[in-house]
Amino acid sequence: MFPPASLSLDEALAEDDRARASEHAWLLGRFVVPDGVEVDDRELAVVGDGRERQGDVVYAEGETKIRCGGARIPSVEELAAFVRDAPAPFKATAGLHHAYPTEEGEHGFLNLLAAVVFGDEEAALRAPRGSFELDESGFRWDGREADASRCAEARRRFRSIGSCSFFEPVGELEELGIL
Repeated sequence: MFPPASLSLDEALAEDDRARASEHAWLLGRFVVPDGVEVDDRELAVVGDGRERQGDVVYAEGETKIRCGGARIPSVEELAAFVRDAPAPFKATAGLHHAYPTEEGEHGFLNLLAAVVFGDEEAALRAPRGSFELDESGFRWDGREADASRCAEARRRFRSIGSCSFFEPVGELEELGIL
């Protein structure tokens, strides 16, 4: 949430506190800060020089971390190749505010999850709104189903989705009836 969101550290901490007090706080991970910023009372993801450190794990841009928005949005083909070839664990960040792809060309985080869980990466990344079902019994797409065990296996490989917003993706998942 801090940066690339245009919030001061105090505003970002207040927004993080609000998210952590919500019923969907279980979706939250670490609080993102630039290298050199200290915050005492929460787990941090420290970003600087193309790297992001989350505890003992370091993600490197272009190797184990892909930016899906910001100055440039990778094509479906580029993102599919990254998903196929990235070593575990990897992280996707930036531009993943929506469950499904947008008209502006942003990728959907459910599409990205389907690409990791089911393979067939390009088709999963292009799947239109309403293509996925996700509930307590599993994740479904295109006649395929992944139970909790298979989703957990994918989670060991695909660790994190970064977004400047917490409430925007949560609101969208609520609208879709997933949350």
